[in-house]
Amino acid sequence: MHILIVEDEASIASFLRKGLEANGFMVQVAADGLTGQKLALDQPFDLIIADINMPRLNGLDMVASLRKQGVETPILVLTAFGTTPDIVAGLDVGADDYLVKPVPFEILMARIRALTRRHTGHLQAETTLAVGDLVLNLEQRSVRRGNRDIPLTTKEFQLLEFLMRNKGHVVSRAAIAEQVWDMQYSMSSNSIEVYVGLLRKKIDQAGAPRLIHTVVGGGYVLREP
Repeated sequence: MHILIVEDEASIASFLRKGLEANGFMVQVAADGLTGQKLALDQPFDLIIADINMPRLNGLDMVASLRKQGVETPILVLTAFGTTPDIVAGLDVGADDYLVKPVPFEILMARIRALTRRHTGHLQAETTLAVGDLVLNLEQRSVRRGNRDIPLTTKEFQLLEFLMRNKGHVVSRAAIAEQVWDMQYSMSSNSIEVYVGLLRKKIDQAGAPRLIHTVVGGGYVLREP
């Protein structure tokens, strides 16, 4: 499952992300409502976990806006606002579930499993990602291009998955650092460039049309040839 966390408190977002990733989920984080809304509109997620009190756009307005724009992704509100009117308001704008902080992580996981069961049609497990003749199998953790198997390290696989989930969209080095490495991007480090270079050699070898492109001043984009 691919989960979007919309949470402005960095410590909480980091805790949730690490816990969910340890349980096998791919996680992206947005630190404000507008960024969360844009991500939810641009990418397919299996679940959105959102706080209410956030900068730029509060969680309830974000949920209402997403529902008006046809986004059916299950949304779990996770917030400190726990009065009955708060909970009713959250559910009325379109949230599928509502939890009040602090909540034991085991209960959060149980609610996520319940939402998965409830939304089996929407949350049917996505097993493969494909861009052109490049196919990434999430269950087998394997990658093929045409008839060629491509062995990848764990970090290369995560980087490729991130690029494929954002196919056609330019992703910055800062976004890669945050979402794949869970760290702030440092201009003095060339680790991302090194990993992209290694990945490109494996994916775009043997005269195959290039899939991974560098956008000067922007970052990288993976798109069909």
